[in-house]
Amino acid sequence: MDQGSEMGSISIPDVPLKSSNRRMPVVGLGTAASPFSGSETTKLAILEAMKLGYRHFDTATLYQTEQPLGDAIAEALSTGIIKSRDELFIASKLWCSDAHRELVVPALQKSLENLQLEYIDLYVIHWPVSSKPGSYEFPIKKEDFLPMDFKSVWEAMEECQNLGYTKAIGVSNFSCKKLGDILATAKIPPAANQVSFLKKYL
Repeated sequence: MDQGSEMGSISIPDVPLKSSNRRMPVVGLGTAASPFSGSETTKLAILEAMKLGYRHFDTATLYQTEQPLGDAIAEALSTGIIKSRDELFIASKLWCSDAHRELVVPALQKSLENLQLEYIDLYVIHWPVSSKPGSYEFPIKKEDFLPMDFKSVWEAMEECQNLGYTKAIGVSNFSCKKLGDILATAKIPPAANQVSFLKKYL
């Protein structure tokens, strides 16, 4: 990805991701909606965003928007809206029910299948907790919560990067303490910690 990209006449700055050769545009389009569901409307919104110059798209297994994002990418390539997959920065997230050592790589493989891509640019752990395998719902039922084995889950995330399924790995919604739990044993440190920032305007 070239340094910076154009959105109309506005240049979008990007930042380098450590532990990776990728640069991340600082402006992106999130694909979460309530209730969670993928749809033709989602695909069309992504295509319009691409026409406006957006190149960074954020999705997640939970959002159910990986497939419409993949369909939009395929259509954008076939119609010339974008010239190459390399123009894009695609991020997705590991859901809590897949946050178990043996489920991480298969979960990313499924995401890649939905996205119709060979790799994504950033894969993050959605929340610093695990839950009962096989359940993709939010909010998570109290009885389904499980403590995360940070060491083994992060080892599996590192395997995802080493296999080339993602260019960078990171976390989301992690506190400083939980980041410390990851860093204590990580061979590849997290490239990002994605958190929500809400500002109330008076």
